[in-house]
Amino acid sequence: MTATGNLSRAVVAEMCKLFEWPDYDQAAVLQFHNVINEPDFLPLHIVRTLAQAATLVRVQGGKLVVTPLGKSMPSDERQRSLLAILFHIMFWRMDLEYFGRGLLGSWPQADMGIVLWSLSVSAADWQTSDKLTRLCTIPEPATLTGTWDRSAFAMEAKILRPLLWFGLLEYRSEKIPNTQFGTRNYYRKTALFERLLKFDVEMDFSEGPRH
Repeated sequence: MTATGNLSRAVVAEMCKLFEWPDYDQAAVLQFHNVINEPDFLPLHIVRTLAQAATLVRVQGGKLVVTPLGKSMPSDERQRSLLAILFHIMFWRMDLEYFGRGLLGSWPQADMGIVLWSLSVSAADWQTSDKLTRLCTIPEPATLTGTWDRSAFAMEAKILRPLLWFGLLEYRSEKIPNTQFGTRNYYRKTALFERLLKFDVEMDFSEGPRH
């Protein structure tokens, strides 16, 4: 580990050869760096940060070592619960502002339960990230101001992409005609979404004005 709390460049260089990550063009990202620090290689940074938050590893004597809990995870019984544990820690215990570069603060992570339930009923077929943002989030004043719509970017960076990493969503993109770099991103649920998540929702259908 370095003094800043990241893995050393030697470790990062070794991990770059081993990692596979959904929709991640490693060559395109790394071509802009002469040396690769851990934050430059996002997949490794995510895994290390999440494993540390789950107390599967800890820093000891300048090195990252596996904890007793981490050593128990290869057992069949522990492996069955690992995905659910990491999923809970990622979306309810970690601060995902990092992935959105601080845009719109904690929004929409603070409404994670509502967002996930809304995705369960809205993302059965391919939907754009813009449409899923409108269907699945609770707007706040900050999301409705500014010279450009920041909400879809925040939703994609903090919610949709992490769900893709966990295998709960799949992704495709289409080039926007008459633009050089513009793409339209689409997401939909995978079978794992329904296997991992269950919802107990009661709808209020009371009569009369709601506001």
